[in-house]
Amino acid sequence: MLLRTKSIIAALALLSLLSVTLIAHLLSRRGPPAAEWIPSLKGQHVEPCPDKLDWLESLDLTYPIRYAHRDVIINPSPDMKRTSLTKLDKSLFPVFQTIDLTKDPKVELKHCAEPLVLDVPASKKEPTDASHVIFGISTTLKRLDDSITQLLRWLPHTHARLFVIVIESERVDTPEDQEDILAVAADPAQKEALQSKMRGLGMDVTLVEPLGLQDSFSEKYFSLVKIMYDNRNEKTLWTSLLDDDTFFPSVSAIVSMLSKYDPHEKHYIGGLSEDWWSVAHYGMMAFGGAGIFLSEAMAEILANNYQLCKESSHTSAGDIRVLECIILLTDTKLTNERDLHQIDLDGDLSGIYESGRLSLSLHHWKTRGGGGGRGVSLPQMHLVADVCGDCFLQRWQFGNDMVLTNGYSISFYPDGGLKSINLEAAEETWAEPASVEGSFNRGVAHSLAPIRPKLMLEDEKIQYRLIDSAVVKGGVRQSYLHEGVGEHIDSLLEVFWISEKGENPA
Repeated sequence: MLLRTKSIIAALALLSLLSVTLIAHLLSRRGPPAAEWIPSLKGQHVEPCPDKLDWLESLDLTYPIRYAHRDVIINPSPDMKRTSLTKLDKSLFPVFQTIDLTKDPKVELKHCAEPLVLDVPASKKEPTDASHVIFGISTTLKRLDDSITQLLRWLPHTHARLFVIVIESERVDTPEDQEDILAVAADPAQKEALQSKMRGLGMDVTLVEPLGLQDSFSEKYFSLVKIMYDNRNEKTLWTSLLDDDTFFPSVSAIVSMLSKYDPHEKHYIGGLSEDWWSVAHYGMMAFGGAGIFLSEAMAEILANNYQLCKESSHTSAGDIRVLECIILLTDTKLTNERDLHQIDLDGDLSGIYESGRLSLSLHHWKTRGGGGGRGVSLPQMHLVADVCGDCFLQRWQFGNDMVLTNGYSISFYPDGGLKSINLEAAEETWAEPASVEGSFNRGVAHSLAPIRPKLMLEDEKIQYRLIDSAVVKGGVRQSYLHEGVGEHIDSLLEVFWISEKGENPA
């Protein structure tokens, strides 16, 4: 979508008032993801051509590299809605320049461009009020501590409460029998310390003992329903069961999704697996990693019949126990919210992250997504939301040869290749799922369609992947790397996102 003339004039007026250099807002590599307000840039000047790139020293790059960067000033527009793709008839980056900081830390950038102004939907300045939701997780102390980084991206100051069943560890004594488990209770002092730490970070977290220490993991998971219901207050309308690696890009979007339903009616809301084999095998159920949402009316039924449901189920999966209890006691069927993502796919998940769709949840990101058994860092990718709210994973197309997927990748399509590509369809980059005999669903048609064929990397598509993102004075800096092939050197593209008003929307 072309920028309106009025927006361009306003941007130029803003730029004429700016008065300090880019170096002044690039003082540190990383700041707290949502704890510091980004200072106002009004009355300051953004220097498009810095002579020192000292922050690159922390990126472990192999020099020389090809380098280009661009500052982007966001323009929040109250009447604008997030779109899958915004088209701009211009370039994002100037021409590449080869640099080698091992020879000289100071550089003379010869190809620079003035900051680009991009329109984005306006976001709320204060955290979303989610006081009517209780979240629940069952995990170990160590895994919960490791999860703080991702929880910081969505939970603090929302007034949502989180109850966590914690134990020290679960050791499987006999590898052949996954139910032969010896659970070790969490150390009270360590538990209290971790709870205090999380509360000090703005999270309303309560760590609790399991109802039965030697219950199986699936029993502990299911018991969260009773624990959360017994701890409800006058505001509670929804209870949600999560995994410790369930990531919500936008709590505001979760609250908006729940607002479509009456919590006083029986609702069982979740997402199917993207993998049709898993759906065919386990049924039409809410897969736990995507997040399970139970209305107040539904949670009451399950909690009041906890012992009956516990004794009636013998599955090793907690999310299946929830389904079985609902089937036993009600005639309620799953309400499938397809933007809640379990991510049961392997291989390169670029096709999901680059689809332009605003996912309500993402799962398995620690171990899947990067290809080759590697994961991605959603907390790092999501830092840009501190500047532009729901612009995370939003896409901008520049001309006919480049797409920026904010926080994930910058992809070039040689020879104007975008002219023949339907970007509304997700690229099938993931590994082929297991087939279901006799099914017309090739694997993901129910969840990710429309789909288009995978492009050949380095030929039809040249992809730069995010390797670093940092909140620094003045904004959020992103670094996207393309590793050189053959005799070609590595290339680095950097985008520095600047809030027009200098306010952190997270």
